[in-house]
Amino acid sequence: MSTDQGPCPCGGGAYQSCCAPLHRGEQRASTAEQLMRSRYAAFAKGELEYLLATHLEADVPEAERRQQLRRSCRATRWMGLSILSCTDGGVGDLEGTVGFEARHREGLLRELSFFQRRGGCSDGDWLYIKALNTHAG
Repeated sequence: MSTDQGPCPCGGGAYQSCCAPLHRGEQRASTAEQLMRSRYAAFAKGELEYLLATHLEADVPEAERRQQLRRSCRATRWMGLSILSCTDGGVGDLEGTVGFEARHREGLLRELSFFQRRGGCSDGDWLYIKALNTHAG
């Protein structure tokens, strides 16, 4: 777990009032973009439990997923996030896409991510489902 001091990695202000409440389970993401930003911050801060909870992969054992995430968080130094596009994914939507660029020490990850509400219900938590396209550079 990380400290709550300093700016939020997602660029949305102070971490303690931006993504930390989501990481601690005190708030839920209200939009697909908010979930995307909070997942980026979770990667940057090594918040494995949050990453596991917001991306369900039934075909991969949790211990394996945890190990992969731990390796990824330790290996990558995230430097900044830019949201490029949002299609749907609002408070009343059931699904949406978010296009983003995530800068890291070794280059740039550009992705269009697909998000859905858990259970297809308007009050379900937002979940990251998959990358629709990815470009690493």
